[in-house]
Amino acid sequence: MRIKRTLATVAAAALATTGLVACSNDSDDTADNAAGNNGDNVTVKIGTTEADQEAWRVFKDLAADNGIDLDIVQFSDYSPVNEALAQGELDVNKFQHIKYLAAYNQSSGNDLRVVGSTEIVPLALFWKDHDSIDGIEGESVAIPNDPSNQGRAINVLVQAGLLTLRDGAPTLTPTPADIDKDASKVEVVAVDASQTPNAYNEGRPAIINNNWLQRAGIDPATSVAADDPNSELAEPYINVFTVSGDDLDNETYEKLVDVWQSPEVTAALDEDSNGTAVQVQRSKEDLNEILDRLVEEYK
Repeated sequence: MRIKRTLATVAAAALATTGLVACSNDSDDTADNAAGNNGDNVTVKIGTTEADQEAWRVFKDLAADNGIDLDIVQFSDYSPVNEALAQGELDVNKFQHIKYLAAYNQSSGNDLRVVGSTEIVPLALFWKDHDSIDGIEGESVAIPNDPSNQGRAINVLVQAGLLTLRDGAPTLTPTPADIDKDASKVEVVAVDASQTPNAYNEGRPAIINNNWLQRAGIDPATSVAADDPNSELAEPYINVFTVSGDDLDNETYEKLVDVWQSPEVTAALDEDSNGTAVQVQRSKEDLNEILDRLVEEYK
């Protein structure tokens, strides 16, 4: 499908970035920790784009209590983070969902693996001055046009019973061309994600991701529909801890997954996401099966 080629191209272009746009929050302490100057704790170098969030502060403190000192490397852009892990400059990363990782693996030829699940943030439909989808038939719904969100947005509308896909359409990565317009109750208009709040403010229904909700000051609780985090269609959007293949059974990294799933981190994550993030507990076997299935779909 065209979407597969587009994703692969985007990921490949991103990986052409030279140099890492990153800084380590604890780089001055790394050598001392590795040398055993911080008790018996082991140091793990972990990359993310979210180090400024409260959940990460709580996570770091709890990890230390569990014998792991986190050397957090904050990246300002997604594109270098997987490559840094593949090159051995990181031990672990946590910044992406399975779908993004699959696109990277397919385009790069690397085989990064999932050591554990974290959270999923449902993608939702908003319609100003409405509290349900009643009466939405015949409307044009604004959806984000970027590869990471377009297929998911279409599936939000499929789950809501508003769109029907053509026979043979890809289940996880549909495009507007895959929609059976005659069998659907709404139309879609793909726009830049930054424009979806504008559509909402103009009175049109729109699917808006969390980043733009926060910037536009839209209350996530006012959504009229959202994808089900327990649905198979939502599986590609489970966020994960990622490691190199050789580290898939590393007990220290598995312990980090347990720490992230703790009540303390979950409460902080709820605060960071305005109550929208849902912790997901899936086995690494399940998660890597999803990853491999997506890689095959992108080929």
